[in-house]
Amino acid sequence: MTKTLKSKVCAVFSLCYVLFMATVSFVYFAAGNPRYPIAIGGIVCGAIPFLLDRFAKVRFNYLIITSYFAFLFAAQFLGSMRGFYSRISWWDILLHCISGILAASISLDLLERLTDKKTREGMKPWFMFIYVLSFAVFVGVIWEIYEFSIDQWFGTRMQVDNVDTMTDLIADTAGGVIVAIIAVLFR
Repeated sequence: MTKTLKSKVCAVFSLCYVLFMATVSFVYFAAGNPRYPIAIGGIVCGAIPFLLDRFAKVRFNYLIITSYFAFLFAAQFLGSMRGFYSRISWWDILLHCISGILAASISLDLLERLTDKKTREGMKPWFMFIYVLSFAVFVGVIWEIYEFSIDQWFGTRMQVDNVDTMTDLIADTAGGVIVAIIAVLFR
C-alpha cells in the first residue's frame, strides 16, 4: 500500500471515528448520560493515528489501522458506553489481552521503521522480548492512568476496583508476552 493511500485510509478511519464519538458525546451529554467523557476520550484516541501520520509521518499498515479502530469501537463504545463490560464477564479481559497484542504489534512496526535491518538483526533475542513486552505493558499502564483520571475528574467508575485494574494489566501483559515470544521465535 502506498504512503498516500495509507494516509488516506488512516484519515478516513480517524475522521469517521472522531465524528462518531463526537456525535455520541453530544447525544450522551444532552441526555445527561454520565458516560459522555468516554466518548470525549474516544475523540482523542480516534485522532491519534491521523496526528501521527500527519505530523510524525508514522504510517501504520492497513491491518494495524483497522485493528486499532475495531479495538476502540469494541472497548469504548460497546464495552464502556453500551455496557458490554458489565453484561459480558469476559469482555474486559479479552479486550485487554487484544490491547496487549495490538500494542506489541505496533511496537514491532515502529521498530522496523526506526531502525535499519542490520540493527534489528544484531539485536539480542532477550532485548527484543523486553522491548516488545515493555511497550505493551506501557500502553496498558497509560490506559489505566486514563481510566483513573476520568474517574477522578468526572466521577465515573471505569476502574471498578484494584482487582479490576490488576486483572487488566495482567491481560495486557499476557497479550504482550504472546507477541514478544512470536517476535523472538520468528525474527
